[in-house]
Amino acid sequence: MALIAISGHPGCRFEEVARITAQRLGFELLTQARIRHLTGEEFGAETAIPHKAWASLATSVLARIATEHHIVYCALGGELQAREDRKAKFGKSKATAEMFDLVCNAESLSSEQIAGLVAAAVESGGLKERGLLSHAAEAQLQFQMRLNLARYGIVPPDKITLRQKIFAHQSEEMFANLLDFYRIAWEYEPRSFPIQYDRDGHALESFTPDFYLPEFDLYVELTTMKQAHVTRKNRKVRLLRELYPQINIQVFYQKDFENLIFKYGLTERTVRV
Repeated sequence: MALIAISGHPGCRFEEVARITAQRLGFELLTQARIRHLTGEEFGAETAIPHKAWASLATSVLARIATEHHIVYCALGGELQAREDRKAKFGKSKATAEMFDLVCNAESLSSEQIAGLVAAAVESGGLKERGLLSHAAEAQLQFQMRLNLARYGIVPPDKITLRQKIFAHQSEEMFANLLDFYRIAWEYEPRSFPIQYDRDGHALESFTPDFYLPEFDLYVELTTMKQAHVTRKNRKVRLLRELYPQINIQVFYQKDFENLIFKYGLTERTVRV
């Protein structure tokens, strides 16, 4: 199966690399936050999971999903989970290189370039063609993880269901529902734009708008968070417009978005931002 673990030192943009890689390959992107969300649905959001149990629990979730999806797993130390299945793993780091099959220097390569290298390695290695994790292999792995988790009184979930599209914020899902209602074609985070470079011309920072509407050639960015985040996003949008004047982008602020939500009745719950 194809289970690609991507990790790296803080600040080296490995999360962005994982997202771009998953998009290019058409794989499911799993992060630590997403696994916590999936397990929270099973155990309850308020359930305290011991820190030492998370590695085994994450491995159990990964194994369950790997029988139905190829995966890009993004997490600090994710290569340790990937080693549970030695058929396929790739990683990125600036240290402990012997732990990885592919090591890239984030100081000399952009996120897009690194993702391209990972995708090329996956394609040349024929990882997709090897098929998904067999149920027999998954059962063997689950047995070991259940033994580990039994020490903490935890039983891993028997079934994990992934949504077709995973959104970073509930507001993005609501906006996608609105677009679907009006049959407007959309793509979620399809492209990242470098907006800051070092002296050698290497990208230091990129900006990924939330949606692209191909029929209108329009990018849409939703800003429904705290003022500090709004200020940061406004800066990124300003840089995007300066560097890419041909790009059309529309920003929806919290008030704009809430007006849409209440007008079209997309949710009965209060929008929490």
